[in-house]
Amino acid sequence: MKKSFRTILLLALASVPAFSSYSAEAKRVIVCTVTTGFRHSSIAEAEKTLEKLAKESGAYTIVDFARQPDISVPKKPNKPKDLPADADDKAKAKHDAEIKRYEAELAKWTPEVDKAAKEAQAQLDAGVKKSLEKLSPANLTALKIDGVIFANTTGDLPLPDKEGFIKWIEDGHAFMGMHSASDTFHPFRPYIEMLGGEFETHKAQVSADLVAGDTAHPANGGIGSSFNLVQEEMYHIKSQDRSKVRALWFMRHDPNVPTEQVFFPVSWCKKAGTGRVFYTSLGHREDLWSDSPELKDRKNTIDLSKQYQAHILGGIKWALGLAEGSSEPNPEVK
Repeated sequence: MKKSFRTILLLALASVPAFSSYSAEAKRVIVCTVTTGFRHSSIAEAEKTLEKLAKESGAYTIVDFARQPDISVPKKPNKPKDLPADADDKAKAKHDAEIKRYEAELAKWTPEVDKAAKEAQAQLDAGVKKSLEKLSPANLTALKIDGVIFANTTGDLPLPDKEGFIKWIEDGHAFMGMHSASDTFHPFRPYIEMLGGEFETHKAQVSADLVAGDTAHPANGGIGSSFNLVQEEMYHIKSQDRSKVRALWFMRHDPNVPTEQVFFPVSWCKKAGTGRVFYTSLGHREDLWSDSPELKDRKNTIDLSKQYQAHILGGIKWALGLAEGSSEPNPEVK
């Protein structure tokens, strides 16, 4: 039976059983939304939603944000690719128009603009590095941080001590990642191993019929055995050993090729040393993060955004040790 979003959220907010690691004091987290690759437009909604869930649940408090500096860097135009030899007249006409736009933009790229772009990039790089000092093991320890959330991060982030950050997690702290957290640190394999999977690619946004791998886990959010999204960008995941993760949500087919029967991971949890790791590939769209009725161009209903919030809140609480749930791998789930 379909549950209302009010019932789902109440279940998520109430699922904090008393057990040894629970503390009446809210857990302390830092949220990172820095990107050195693609930057999602949903990041602003992600930050607001994580703050809202912290306030509503009382489970955690956001001590700080590691944010992207608000610095715009002009980008030199890229020349369009050459046409294939067998291009038809329509393709040639389109290519000609692209070349004209490119040449017009290139003419504006004066030495002064180039210099300004380099200066802005240097300022942005310095600002990113400064912001990420908040994730140094020394700072995390000094502030008594319990967990770190990577909300739609991308790229090879210049952390001050990447190895130390992984060790900090493995020493009993929480890591929680949403959407493109798996499109982060591709060259740094200890991060991918800690996370339990890696972004490979995505195709066009589609509807998605998710299957629960564990209906009793807090990250199920009280949603039940199925979670049906109207539209989302579904990540293809690689570098995952199913014998090392617990599937929380998955699909039984390629979302873009429904006839292709395959195990398609969407969300999972695992242990990293004595630390807890929760990840969901969902969170590309603003209308999953935000339940605001004023949000424009909504495809996913407010009910679905409430379900997504219950999903991530349950995962956050589990990772922070505030809710019971298994991290035992379940490769038998199909």
